[in-house]
Amino acid sequence: MMPHQSTAITVKNLTMAYGDYIVMRSLNFTAQRSEIKVIIGGSGCGKSTLLKHLVGLEKAASGEIFYGDQRFLPDSAEAAQIRRQFGVSFQSGALWSSMTLQENVALPLEQYTQLSASEIRDLVEFKLSLVGLAGFGHRYPSELSGGMQKRAGLARAIALDPKILFFDEPSAGLDPLSSRRLDDLILELRDALGATVIVVTHELASIFSIADTALFLDAESKTALCDGNPNDLVEDAQTEPKVRRFLTRGDSDNH
Repeated sequence: MMPHQSTAITVKNLTMAYGDYIVMRSLNFTAQRSEIKVIIGGSGCGKSTLLKHLVGLEKAASGEIFYGDQRFLPDSAEAAQIRRQFGVSFQSGALWSSMTLQENVALPLEQYTQLSASEIRDLVEFKLSLVGLAGFGHRYPSELSGGMQKRAGLARAIALDPKILFFDEPSAGLDPLSSRRLDDLILELRDALGATVIVVTHELASIFSIADTALFLDAESKTALCDGNPNDLVEDAQTEPKVRRFLTRGDSDNH
C-alpha cells in the first residue's frame, strides 16, 4: 500500500542496528505535511540515530522510509533529488567557522541553484531576516552568542525552501529565554514554509510548545511506546507510565 498523499514521511518496520547491536526495531510512524513531530525518549534510545536514518546518513538494517510516495534509499539515484527537499540543522549548528554568516547561508544556494550572485545576496539577507539576524551577514560564527549561532544554522537550513526540516536538539545549551525564542522561530518557519518538521529534543517546554505529535522511543524495549499529541499523552489513562513520567518529570507548568 502506497503512503497517503497528505503524508510527508512514512516509516515502515524500520530496524536500526550497528552490527549485531539493535538500537530500535520495527518502528512504524508517519508525519503529515506541515506537522511538527518531536522524537523523544531517554538517553541512548536512538533519537539522533533515527534522525540520521531519516536524512540518509545511516542505512537501515531493515524496513522502509518513504517521502511522499517515493521510497528513500540513501545510495539510489533518486536519493539526491529527495535530499534537495531537506533542511537539516544539527546540534552544533555546524556552521563553517572560517566563513561569515552570509557565506554560510549562501553555500547551498551556490551549490544547488543557478541564481546570480546578486540574487543569492538578496536571498541570503531575506533568510537571515526571517531568523532575526538581518544586518549580521558580515559576522563570523565566533562573534555570535549561542542562540544567534543556532538561528544562523536555521537560516542555512531553510536556504533552499525545504519541504522537510530536521532539527537535532535545537535548544541544547541555550538559556530558557533563548530556547523559547527558538521554539517560536521553528513555529514561524513551519508556517512560512509549510514545511514538515522533525525535531529531536528532550526539553519539556519545547515538546509542549511546538509538537503536534511526539514519538517516544524506549531504550529498554527497543521500540516506540507511543506516538501522539503530548498533552493528550499526559491526560490519557492508557498512556504507558514510563511515557507519562518522562513528560511530567514533576514539572506541571509545562502543559
